[in-house]
Amino acid sequence: MGAWVMAGVTFREAARKKLLLMALLAGVAFIALFSTGLHFQVRDLRSQHVPRLVTQEAERAFIMMGLYAVDIIAVVLTALTSVDTLSGEISSGTIQAVATKPISRRQILIGKWLGFVAMLTIYVALMVGGILGMGHWLSGIVPRNLMLGAALIWIECVLILNLTLFFGTAFSTLTNGVLVLGLHGIAFLGGWIEQAGAVLHSPRTVTLGIVSSVIMPSESLWRRAAFEMQSPIVGALNISPFSNASVPSTAMIGYAAVYMVLVLVFAVRRFGRRDL
Repeated sequence: MGAWVMAGVTFREAARKKLLLMALLAGVAFIALFSTGLHFQVRDLRSQHVPRLVTQEAERAFIMMGLYAVDIIAVVLTALTSVDTLSGEISSGTIQAVATKPISRRQILIGKWLGFVAMLTIYVALMVGGILGMGHWLSGIVPRNLMLGAALIWIECVLILNLTLFFGTAFSTLTNGVLVLGLHGIAFLGGWIEQAGAVLHSPRTVTLGIVSSVIMPSESLWRRAAFEMQSPIVGALNISPFSNASVPSTAMIGYAAVYMVLVLVFAVRRFGRRDL
């Protein structure tokens, strides 16, 4: 019961700080920009009498770029909105006002986690739904495996959230943000290195990319989502940034899920032992 109370408090606090409003306004602006760009692309391609297959693949690629931007925005937003939730309250001493009440520390952290998960779930659903809805309306294109792709994007955001909670139990807000975004940056660069190594047939480069994914598997979740949603033709021809040259395996996705759960468990344990 205490965890659900804290979840509601976290949600109301985010609303009071206008985080939800600003995130939604930014999302609306992004979808408007995406829709305008897709509208002009569809109109120009069809007016030039480009073969229908080429037109469809170009429209699919545009939608995938929109989803890629949504993934980046959602990850960054998750980190920025949750980075101060523990570290800031611990450093300011406000956490003591909550910790002295008849709610265990485990319930406090799980409650905050539930509140943020609810927020990012709504945000990811609205953003992905907006991109897909406008994409279908303007082009008639519907990417493959929508639910699976959206679920992988959601898992990536939850993984980032869990990391911010974990580091927030031990470090300041600034250090927490640097660590989380730094690790995601390593994963991002490692994913592109792995793709490049696969295209150029460089086993050592591929291995380096895989090692970075083991350290931080967030980018592997997006690359698997892209593989599931994009056109098989574009992926097989390696003419897309999300080619099938090196696709994260099911084992890697399972590893990322275990990684995500363990980070949350360690966060709960560390917070329970932390001297406030």
